[in-house]
Amino acid sequence: MTDPQHDDDDTPGLPPEIEELLRGLTGGEIDPQMVSMMQGMGLDKVDPQMLAMVMSQVQALFAAPESDTAVDAALATDIARKTVAAEGDALASGSDGRAAAEAVQVAGLWLDAATDLATPGLTGVAWSRAEWVEATMPVWTDLVEPVAAGVTDAVGTALSGQLGRLGDSGMPEGLLDQAGPMLRRLHGSLFSMQLGQGTGTLAGEVLTGCEVSLPLVPAPTVVLMPAAVREFAAGLEVDEPQARLYLAVREVARVRLFGAVPWLAPALLAAVRDYAADITIDTTAIEEAVGSIDPSDPEAVQQALQGRMFAPQPSPAQQAALGRLETLLALVEGWVDVVTDRATRGHLPQADALGEAVRRRRATGGPAEKAFGALVGLELRPRRLRDAANLFAALEESGGPGARDGAWRHPDLAPGANDLDDPLSYVERTARPETDEMDAALDRLLSGEDDA
Repeated sequence: MTDPQHDDDDTPGLPPEIEELLRGLTGGEIDPQMVSMMQGMGLDKVDPQMLAMVMSQVQALFAAPESDTAVDAALATDIARKTVAAEGDALASGSDGRAAAEAVQVAGLWLDAATDLATPGLTGVAWSRAEWVEATMPVWTDLVEPVAAGVTDAVGTALSGQLGRLGDSGMPEGLLDQAGPMLRRLHGSLFSMQLGQGTGTLAGEVLTGCEVSLPLVPAPTVVLMPAAVREFAAGLEVDEPQARLYLAVREVARVRLFGAVPWLAPALLAAVRDYAADITIDTTAIEEAVGSIDPSDPEAVQQALQGRMFAPQPSPAQQAALGRLETLLALVEGWVDVVTDRATRGHLPQADALGEAVRRRRATGGPAEKAFGALVGLELRPRRLRDAANLFAALEESGGPGARDGAWRHPDLAPGANDLDDPLSYVERTARPETDEMDAALDRLLSGEDDA
Protein backbone atom coordinates (compact mmCIF):
# COMPACT_ATOMS: atom_id res chain seq x y z
CA MET A 1 0.00 0.00 0.00
CA THR A 2 1.38 3.41 -0.92
CA ASP A 3 1.88 6.14 1.62
CA PRO A 4 -0.91 8.69 1.07
CA GLN A 5 1.49 11.41 2.08
CA HIS A 6 3.73 10.79 -0.95
CA ASP A 7 1.60 9.11 -3.62
CA ASP A 8 0.56 12.51 -5.04
CA ASP A 9 2.32 15.83 -4.64
CA ASP A 10 -1.03 17.61 -4.55
CA THR A 11 -2.33 15.42 -1.71
CA PRO A 12 0.03 15.51 1.26
CA GLY A 13 -2.24 13.41 3.49
CA LEU A 14 -4.23 16.27 5.06
CA PRO A 15 -7.86 17.26 4.60
CA PRO A 16 -8.27 19.57 1.61
CA GLU A 17 -9.43 22.48 3.81
CA ILE A 18 -6.17 22.46 5.81
CA GLU A 19 -4.10 21.83 2.70
CA GLU A 20 -5.67 24.83 0.95
CA LEU A 21 -5.02 27.08 3.91
CA LEU A 22 -1.40 25.99 4.27
CA ARG A 23 -0.67 26.39 0.56
CA GLY A 24 -2.09 29.89 0.67
CA LEU A 25 0.13 30.79 3.60
CA THR A 26 3.34 29.23 2.31
CA GLY A 27 3.16 30.13 -1.36
CA GLY A 28 2.12 26.67 -2.56
CA GLU A 29 4.73 24.51 -0.85
CA ILE A 30 3.89 22.43 2.22
CA ASP A 31 6.74 21.36 4.44
CA PRO A 32 6.63 17.59 5.16
CA GLN A 33 7.53 18.36 8.80
CA MET A 34 4.38 20.48 9.06
CA VAL A 35 2.34 17.63 7.60
CA SER A 36 3.75 15.20 10.14
CA MET A 37 3.11 17.63 13.00
CA MET A 38 -0.52 18.14 11.99
CA GLN A 39 -1.07 14.43 11.51
CA GLY A 40 0.40 13.88 14.93
CA MET A 41 -2.21 16.30 16.27
CA GLY A 42 -4.91 14.19 14.65
CA LEU A 43 -6.09 16.90 12.25
CA ASP A 44 -6.28 14.42 9.39
CA LYS A 45 -9.05 12.53 11.24
CA VAL A 46 -11.29 15.46 12.30
CA ASP A 47 -14.97 15.36 11.33
CA PRO A 48 -15.24 17.16 7.95
CA GLN A 49 -18.19 19.40 8.94
CA MET A 50 -16.55 20.48 12.16
CA LEU A 51 -13.29 21.05 10.34
CA ALA A 52 -15.00 23.18 7.69
CA MET A 53 -16.57 25.39 10.37
CA VAL A 54 -13.31 25.83 12.27
CA MET A 55 -11.32 26.50 9.10
CA SER A 56 -13.79 29.14 7.94
CA GLN A 57 -13.31 30.96 11.24
CA VAL A 58 -9.53 30.69 11.03
CA GLN A 59 -9.53 31.89 7.41
CA ALA A 60 -11.69 34.85 8.40
CA LEU A 61 -9.15 35.81 11.05
CA PHE A 62 -6.28 35.55 8.56
CA ALA A 63 -8.17 37.43 5.87
CA ALA A 64 -9.68 40.15 8.06
CA PRO A 65 -8.23 43.59 7.27
CA GLU A 66 -6.22 45.43 9.86
CA SER A 67 -8.45 47.74 11.89
CA ASP A 68 -7.64 51.19 13.23
CA THR A 69 -9.29 50.26 16.53
CA ALA A 70 -8.68 47.41 18.94
CA VAL A 71 -12.34 47.20 20.01
CA ASP A 72 -14.95 45.76 17.66
CA ALA A 73 -18.01 47.77 18.70
CA ALA A 74 -20.39 45.68 16.60
CA LEU A 75 -19.15 42.44 18.19
CA ALA A 76 -19.28 43.93 21.70
CA THR A 77 -22.84 45.13 21.13
CA ASP A 78 -23.91 41.74 19.79
CA ILE A 79 -22.43 39.92 22.81
CA ALA A 80 -24.04 42.41 25.19
CA ARG A 81 -27.45 41.93 23.58
CA LYS A 82 -27.08 38.16 23.83
CA THR A 83 -26.06 38.51 27.49
CA VAL A 84 -29.17 40.51 28.39
CA ALA A 85 -31.36 38.16 26.34
CA ALA A 86 -29.98 35.15 28.26
CA GLU A 87 -30.73 36.86 31.57
CA GLY A 88 -34.21 37.85 30.44
CA ASP A 89 -35.21 41.09 28.78
CA ALA A 90 -38.30 42.63 27.26
CA LEU A 91 -39.31 45.94 25.77
CA ALA A 92 -40.80 48.38 28.23
CA SER A 93 -44.58 48.49 28.06
CA GLY A 94 -46.62 51.54 27.22
CA SER A 95 -47.60 51.95 30.85
CA ASP A 96 -43.90 51.81 31.84
CA GLY A 97 -43.17 54.61 29.38
CA ARG A 98 -46.00 56.76 30.67
CA ALA A 99 -44.96 56.17 34.29
CA ALA A 100 -41.36 57.16 33.48
CA ALA A 101 -42.45 60.33 31.66
CA GLU A 102 -44.69 61.37 34.56
CA ALA A 103 -42.02 60.62 37.17
CA VAL A 104 -39.44 62.73 35.31
CA GLN A 105 -41.92 65.58 34.97
CA VAL A 106 -42.69 65.56 38.69
CA ALA A 107 -38.99 65.23 39.52
CA GLY A 108 -38.29 68.33 37.47
CA LEU A 109 -40.86 70.34 39.39
CA TRP A 110 -39.45 69.24 42.74
CA LEU A 111 -35.89 70.03 41.64
CA ASP A 112 -36.90 73.50 40.45
CA ALA A 113 -37.49 74.34 44.10
CA ALA A 114 -34.13 72.85 45.17
CA THR A 115 -31.62 74.08 42.57
CA ASP A 116 -31.20 76.69 39.87
CA LEU A 117 -29.08 74.34 37.73
CA ALA A 118 -31.35 73.30 34.89
CA THR A 119 -31.29 71.66 31.48
CA PRO A 120 -34.49 72.49 29.59
CA GLY A 121 -36.66 70.05 27.67
CA LEU A 122 -35.86 66.85 29.57
CA THR A 123 -38.12 63.89 28.75
CA GLY A 124 -38.49 60.63 30.66
CA VAL A 125 -38.35 57.28 28.87
CA ALA A 126 -38.44 53.63 29.93
CA TRP A 127 -35.82 51.42 28.31
CA SER A 128 -35.17 47.73 28.09
CA ARG A 129 -31.71 46.43 28.87
CA ALA A 130 -30.96 45.96 25.17
CA GLU A 131 -31.88 49.58 24.44
CA TRP A 132 -29.52 50.75 27.17
CA VAL A 133 -26.74 48.62 25.66
CA GLU A 134 -27.25 50.07 22.18
CA ALA A 135 -27.29 53.65 23.44
CA THR A 136 -24.29 53.47 25.78
CA MET A 137 -21.93 51.17 23.87
CA PRO A 138 -20.26 54.03 21.92
CA VAL A 139 -19.16 55.64 25.20
CA TRP A 140 -17.91 52.35 26.69
CA THR A 141 -16.03 51.55 23.47
CA ASP A 142 -14.31 54.93 23.53
CA LEU A 143 -13.33 54.51 27.19
CA VAL A 144 -11.76 51.04 26.89
CA GLU A 145 -10.07 51.51 23.49
CA PRO A 146 -6.67 52.54 24.98
CA VAL A 147 -6.67 49.49 27.24
CA ALA A 148 -7.71 47.14 24.46
CA ALA A 149 -4.97 48.44 22.17
CA GLY A 150 -2.25 47.96 24.80
CA VAL A 151 -3.40 44.53 25.92
CA THR A 152 -3.92 43.30 22.36
CA ASP A 153 -0.41 44.37 21.31
CA ALA A 154 1.14 42.76 24.39
CA VAL A 155 -0.74 39.49 23.96
CA GLY A 156 0.00 39.40 20.25
CA THR A 157 3.71 39.88 20.93
CA ALA A 158 3.70 37.15 23.57
CA LEU A 159 1.83 34.67 21.39
CA SER A 160 4.02 35.47 18.39
CA GLY A 161 7.04 34.73 20.55
CA GLN A 162 5.60 31.34 21.44
CA LEU A 163 4.94 30.58 17.77
CA GLY A 164 8.44 31.77 16.93
CA ARG A 165 9.83 29.10 19.22
CA LEU A 166 7.67 26.59 17.39
CA GLY A 167 9.16 27.93 14.17
CA ASP A 168 12.60 26.95 15.39
CA SER A 169 11.26 23.40 15.29
CA GLY A 170 10.21 23.59 11.63
CA MET A 171 7.01 25.71 11.37
CA PRO A 172 6.94 27.42 7.95
CA GLU A 173 8.02 31.07 7.98
CA GLY A 174 4.97 32.11 5.93
CA LEU A 175 2.66 30.89 8.65
CA LEU A 176 4.56 32.82 11.29
CA ASP A 177 4.34 36.02 9.22
CA GLN A 178 0.56 35.65 9.11
CA ALA A 179 0.10 34.47 12.69
CA GLY A 180 1.08 37.72 14.46
CA PRO A 181 -1.62 39.96 12.94
CA MET A 182 -4.14 37.13 13.19
CA LEU A 183 -3.47 36.67 16.89
CA ARG A 184 -3.80 40.39 17.49
CA ARG A 185 -7.16 40.37 15.74
CA LEU A 186 -8.10 37.28 17.73
CA HIS A 187 -7.39 38.92 21.07
CA GLY A 188 -9.09 42.13 19.92
CA SER A 189 -12.18 40.01 19.32
CA LEU A 190 -11.83 38.37 22.72
CA PHE A 191 -11.50 41.77 24.39
CA SER A 192 -14.58 43.00 22.53
CA MET A 193 -16.48 39.93 23.70
CA GLN A 194 -15.41 40.65 27.28
CA LEU A 195 -16.58 44.26 26.91
CA GLY A 196 -19.91 43.00 25.61
CA GLN A 197 -20.33 40.63 28.54
CA GLY A 198 -19.51 43.36 31.05
CA THR A 199 -21.87 45.86 29.44
CA GLY A 200 -24.63 43.27 29.17
CA THR A 201 -24.26 42.38 32.84
CA LEU A 202 -24.26 46.04 33.85
CA ALA A 203 -27.42 46.59 31.79
CA GLY A 204 -29.18 44.12 34.09
CA GLU A 205 -28.14 46.06 37.20
CA VAL A 206 -28.48 49.78 36.47
CA LEU A 207 -31.64 51.49 37.68
CA THR A 208 -31.27 54.58 35.50
CA GLY A 209 -29.35 55.62 32.40
CA CYS A 210 -26.43 57.40 34.08
CA GLU A 211 -26.41 55.65 37.47
CA VAL A 212 -22.66 54.97 37.21
CA SER A 213 -22.09 58.77 37.33
CA LEU A 214 -20.80 58.93 33.75
CA PRO A 215 -22.65 60.84 31.00
CA LEU A 216 -23.68 57.69 29.15
CA VAL A 217 -27.04 59.05 27.93
CA PRO A 218 -27.04 62.70 26.84
CA ALA A 219 -29.85 65.17 27.50
CA PRO A 220 -32.72 65.60 26.87
CA THR A 221 -33.29 61.89 27.49
CA VAL A 222 -33.73 60.76 31.10
CA VAL A 223 -33.80 56.96 31.30
CA LEU A 224 -35.49 54.74 33.87
CA MET A 225 -35.11 50.96 33.73
CA PRO A 226 -38.55 49.67 34.76
CA ALA A 227 -37.62 46.02 35.37
CA ALA A 228 -34.70 47.00 37.62
CA VAL A 229 -36.80 49.63 39.41
CA ARG A 230 -39.45 47.01 40.22
CA GLU A 231 -36.82 44.63 41.61
CA PHE A 232 -35.26 47.45 43.65
CA ALA A 233 -38.61 48.45 45.16
CA ALA A 234 -39.59 44.85 45.90
CA GLY A 235 -36.24 44.15 47.60
CA LEU A 236 -36.76 47.12 49.92
CA GLU A 237 -40.46 46.43 50.36
CA VAL A 238 -41.10 49.99 49.21
CA ASP A 239 -44.01 51.23 47.15
CA GLU A 240 -42.92 51.05 43.47
CA PRO A 241 -44.24 54.52 42.43
CA GLN A 242 -42.39 56.07 45.38
CA ALA A 243 -39.15 54.29 44.43
CA ARG A 244 -39.61 55.35 40.80
CA LEU A 245 -40.07 58.99 41.80
CA TYR A 246 -37.01 58.96 44.07
CA LEU A 247 -34.82 57.43 41.35
CA ALA A 248 -36.24 59.85 38.78
CA VAL A 249 -35.22 62.80 40.96
CA ARG A 250 -31.67 61.44 41.23
CA GLU A 251 -31.40 60.86 37.48
CA VAL A 252 -32.89 64.23 36.53
CA ALA A 253 -30.45 65.88 38.95
CA ARG A 254 -27.53 64.09 37.26
CA VAL A 255 -28.66 64.97 33.74
CA ARG A 256 -29.26 68.59 34.79
CA LEU A 257 -25.79 68.76 36.30
CA PHE A 258 -24.09 67.35 33.19
CA GLY A 259 -26.10 69.71 30.99
CA ALA A 260 -25.69 72.87 33.09
CA VAL A 261 -21.95 72.41 33.79
CA PRO A 262 -20.35 72.13 30.32
CA TRP A 263 -16.87 71.20 31.57
CA LEU A 264 -17.98 68.33 33.84
CA ALA A 265 -18.79 65.51 31.40
CA PRO A 266 -15.60 66.00 29.31
CA ALA A 267 -13.53 66.10 32.51
CA LEU A 268 -14.99 62.80 33.73
CA LEU A 269 -14.44 61.02 30.42
CA ALA A 270 -10.95 62.51 30.06
CA ALA A 271 -9.97 61.20 33.50
CA VAL A 272 -11.04 57.67 32.54
CA ARG A 273 -9.20 57.89 29.20
CA ASP A 274 -6.06 59.30 30.83
CA TYR A 275 -6.04 56.45 33.32
CA ALA A 276 -6.57 53.87 30.58
CA ALA A 277 -4.06 55.40 28.17
CA ASP A 278 -1.22 55.15 30.69
CA ILE A 279 -1.95 51.56 31.72
CA THR A 280 1.19 49.45 31.82
CA ILE A 281 0.73 45.91 30.55
CA ASP A 282 2.47 43.27 32.64
CA THR A 283 4.24 41.53 29.74
CA THR A 284 6.14 39.19 32.05
CA ALA A 285 2.90 37.81 33.50
CA ILE A 286 1.42 37.53 30.00
CA GLU A 287 4.52 35.67 28.75
CA GLU A 288 4.23 33.23 31.68
CA ALA A 289 0.50 32.75 31.06
CA VAL A 290 0.87 32.24 27.33
CA GLY A 291 3.84 29.92 27.73
CA SER A 292 1.70 27.40 29.62
CA ILE A 293 -1.18 27.11 27.13
CA ASP A 294 -1.99 26.05 23.62
CA PRO A 295 -1.98 29.22 21.47
CA SER A 296 -4.63 27.70 19.20
CA ASP A 297 -7.17 27.61 22.05
CA PRO A 298 -8.65 31.14 22.38
CA GLU A 299 -10.65 30.30 25.48
CA ALA A 300 -7.56 28.99 27.24
CA VAL A 301 -5.70 32.16 26.28
CA GLN A 302 -8.41 34.35 27.80
CA GLN A 303 -8.65 32.31 31.00
CA ALA A 304 -4.91 32.40 31.47
CA LEU A 305 -4.86 36.18 31.09
CA GLN A 306 -7.58 36.87 33.65
CA GLY A 307 -6.14 39.00 36.41
CA ARG A 308 -2.67 39.15 34.82
CA MET A 309 -3.02 41.91 32.24
CA PHE A 310 -2.25 45.01 34.28
CA ALA A 311 0.93 45.96 36.06
CA PRO A 312 0.55 45.55 39.83
CA GLN A 313 1.20 49.24 40.63
CA PRO A 314 -0.37 52.19 38.76
CA SER A 315 2.02 54.74 37.30
CA PRO A 316 2.25 58.30 38.68
CA ALA A 317 0.18 59.54 35.71
CA GLN A 318 -2.44 56.88 36.43
CA GLN A 319 -2.52 57.78 40.12
CA ALA A 320 -3.11 61.43 39.19
CA ALA A 321 -5.90 60.50 36.75
CA LEU A 322 -7.44 58.15 39.31
CA GLY A 323 -7.39 60.90 41.92
CA ARG A 324 -9.18 63.29 39.55
CA LEU A 325 -11.72 60.63 38.61
CA GLU A 326 -12.50 59.60 42.19
CA THR A 327 -12.89 63.24 43.24
CA LEU A 328 -15.20 64.08 40.33
CA LEU A 329 -17.33 60.97 40.85
CA ALA A 330 -17.65 61.78 44.54
CA LEU A 331 -18.57 65.40 43.81
CA VAL A 332 -21.24 64.40 41.29
CA GLU A 333 -22.91 61.88 43.56
CA GLY A 334 -22.43 64.02 46.68
CA TRP A 335 -24.20 66.93 45.00
CA VAL A 336 -26.94 64.60 43.71
CA ASP A 337 -27.41 63.22 47.24
CA VAL A 338 -27.83 66.65 48.79
CA VAL A 339 -30.09 68.05 46.06
CA THR A 340 -32.22 64.90 45.97
CA ASP A 341 -32.68 65.09 49.73
CA ARG A 342 -33.83 68.71 49.47
CA ALA A 343 -36.15 67.96 46.53
CA THR A 344 -37.83 64.87 48.02
CA ARG A 345 -38.07 66.07 51.62
CA GLY A 346 -41.75 66.55 52.44
CA HIS A 347 -42.87 64.66 49.32
CA LEU A 348 -41.71 61.06 49.81
CA PRO A 349 -42.20 59.49 53.26
CA GLN A 350 -39.57 56.82 52.56
CA ALA A 351 -36.97 59.12 51.00
CA ASP A 352 -34.44 58.50 53.82
CA ALA A 353 -34.70 54.72 53.49
CA LEU A 354 -34.38 54.94 49.70
CA GLY A 355 -31.35 57.21 49.98
CA GLU A 356 -29.58 54.87 52.38
CA ALA A 357 -30.35 51.89 50.11
CA VAL A 358 -28.79 53.71 47.15
CA ARG A 359 -25.66 54.52 49.17
CA ARG A 360 -25.29 50.88 50.31
CA ARG A 361 -25.81 49.65 46.77
CA ARG A 362 -23.14 51.97 45.47
CA ALA A 363 -20.64 51.12 48.21
CA THR A 364 -20.82 47.36 47.72
CA GLY A 365 -20.69 47.28 43.92
CA GLY A 366 -21.55 44.19 41.92
CA PRO A 367 -20.31 41.69 39.34
CA ALA A 368 -20.56 44.16 36.48
CA GLU A 369 -18.24 46.59 38.24
CA LYS A 370 -15.79 43.76 38.79
CA ALA A 371 -16.02 43.00 35.06
CA PHE A 372 -15.08 46.57 34.19
CA GLY A 373 -12.37 46.47 36.83
CA ALA A 374 -10.83 43.64 34.80
CA LEU A 375 -11.30 45.57 31.54
CA VAL A 376 -10.14 49.04 32.53
CA GLY A 377 -8.24 48.30 35.72
CA LEU A 378 -10.32 50.57 37.95
CA GLU A 379 -13.62 50.64 39.81
CA LEU A 380 -16.13 53.29 38.79
CA ARG A 381 -17.26 54.04 42.34
CA PRO A 382 -17.14 57.32 44.25
CA ARG A 383 -15.10 56.40 47.32
CA ARG A 384 -15.43 59.77 49.07
CA LEU A 385 -19.10 60.41 48.51
CA ARG A 386 -19.97 61.22 52.11
CA ASP A 387 -17.14 63.79 52.27
CA ALA A 388 -18.48 65.42 49.11
CA ALA A 389 -22.04 65.43 50.41
CA ASN A 390 -20.84 67.05 53.65
CA LEU A 391 -19.00 69.72 51.64
CA PHE A 392 -22.06 70.65 49.58
CA ALA A 393 -24.26 70.63 52.67
CA ALA A 394 -21.81 72.98 54.41
CA LEU A 395 -21.80 75.30 51.39
CA GLU A 396 -25.59 75.34 51.41
CA GLU A 397 -25.71 76.09 55.12
CA SER A 398 -23.22 78.90 54.72
CA GLY A 399 -24.54 80.62 51.61
CA GLY A 400 -27.72 78.87 50.54
CA PRO A 401 -28.38 76.81 47.38
CA GLY A 402 -26.59 79.42 45.27
CA ALA A 403 -23.30 78.85 47.10
CA ARG A 404 -23.76 75.09 46.87
CA ASP A 405 -24.38 75.13 43.11
CA GLY A 406 -21.82 77.88 42.51
CA ALA A 407 -19.02 75.40 43.23
CA TRP A 408 -19.53 74.11 39.67
CA ARG A 409 -19.16 77.45 37.88
CA HIS A 410 -15.56 76.83 36.77
CA PRO A 411 -13.26 73.78 36.92
CA ASP A 412 -10.52 75.82 38.62
CA LEU A 413 -12.92 76.81 41.39
CA ALA A 414 -14.47 73.37 41.94
CA PRO A 415 -13.53 71.48 45.11
CA GLY A 416 -10.52 69.18 44.90
CA ALA A 417 -9.33 66.16 46.85
CA ASN A 418 -7.80 68.36 49.57
CA ASP A 419 -11.09 70.20 49.96
CA LEU A 420 -12.85 66.91 50.65
CA ASP A 421 -10.41 66.46 53.53
CA ASP A 422 -11.29 69.88 54.96
CA PRO A 423 -14.72 71.03 53.69
CA LEU A 424 -14.98 73.92 56.18
CA SER A 425 -11.80 75.54 54.84
CA TYR A 426 -13.22 75.37 51.32
CA VAL A 427 -16.46 76.94 52.51
CA GLU A 428 -14.59 79.74 54.26
CA ARG A 429 -12.36 80.36 51.26
CA THR A 430 -15.24 80.58 48.81
CA ALA A 431 -17.35 82.69 51.16
CA ARG A 432 -14.55 85.29 51.51
CA PRO A 433 -12.43 84.96 48.37
CA GLU A 434 -8.96 86.46 48.52
CA THR A 435 -8.37 89.48 46.28
CA ASP A 436 -4.96 90.00 44.73
CA GLU A 437 -3.25 93.37 44.35
CA MET A 438 -4.29 93.87 40.74
CA ASP A 439 -7.96 93.28 41.55
CA ALA A 440 -7.69 95.65 44.48
CA ALA A 441 -6.07 98.34 42.29
CA LEU A 442 -8.78 97.90 39.67
CA ASP A 443 -11.48 98.30 42.32
CA ARG A 444 -9.87 101.54 43.55
CA LEU A 445 -9.60 102.86 40.00
CA LEU A 446 -13.23 102.15 39.16
CA SER A 447 -14.41 103.69 42.42
CA GLY A 448 -12.38 106.88 41.88
CA GLU A 449 -10.19 106.36 44.92
CA ASP A 450 -7.03 106.19 42.83
CA ASP A 451 -6.67 109.33 40.68
CA ALA A 452 -3.49 108.01 39.12
